[in-house]
Amino acid sequence: MRHPRNDAGLPEIAGDAVLIAGGARAILLQLADPAVGRGVARHSDFEDRVLDRLWATLAYVYAIVYGDDGEREAAVRSVNRAHAPVVGPADGGAPAYSAFDPQLQLWVAATLYDTATVVLERTFGPLTDAAADALYLRYAELGAALQMPPELWPADRMAFDTYWQQRVGELVVGDEVRALSRRLLFPSGLPACLMVAMPVARLITAGLLPSRVRALYRVRWSAGAEARVRGILRVTGLVWPLLPRPVRQWPKNRSLRSLHAAP
Repeated sequence: MRHPRNDAGLPEIAGDAVLIAGGARAILLQLADPAVGRGVARHSDFEDRVLDRLWATLAYVYAIVYGDDGEREAAVRSVNRAHAPVVGPADGGAPAYSAFDPQLQLWVAATLYDTATVVLERTFGPLTDAAADALYLRYAELGAALQMPPELWPADRMAFDTYWQQRVGELVVGDEVRALSRRLLFPSGLPACLMVAMPVARLITAGLLPSRVRALYRVRWSAGAEARVRGILRVTGLVWPLLPRPVRQWPKNRSLRSLHAAP
């Protein structure tokens, strides 16, 4: 049965593959939480499976935001299996971590929501209040479908902005996470067609990050780089809606179909 609130008020473009442009941004924000970064560094074969991690994250978002009950349940089972071994004690001033920690799940969900909003608005212009509210309510379920109590999600978009500014101000990036970021942005073993696109992907990722987070990752930035990102996103916003809908939404549809084959 299709979730009754699944598409109500959501902008159609929110289900498009254009969200892939924000995948690395969301991961870099997640890693900048010391507990998340430590967990990924110790429990993820990140260097060898960069695309798999990006795809798994996007697939979960598609399932929770757009999937029917069966697709959502399959996605949650998959994430819970992956999260089960990700746990470790505090050590030498480094924080304890658990992938089942509700506060960490709140942060991960927040990065995905903020990234979706930033990508959509910088590419296509501001969302209407109704569309923005609908998107916000649906992304609240990313954490609530796991172990995050629903009441942890900020009550509205204004409350979220307060939470977001505070959390971005608390982020810390050390050498370990900085090394992870290089593996994400300079991956090895990609198909040639994707390797050619990586310089543009790195530019867009950096341009979408909050300025403080760019500085934490020691990304060099300039007015010229900012202008290039604006130009790329402006052209994308003009051309993207002209593509056939099945092409634009192929990743979402493929992802949802694959969940039916999941154990």
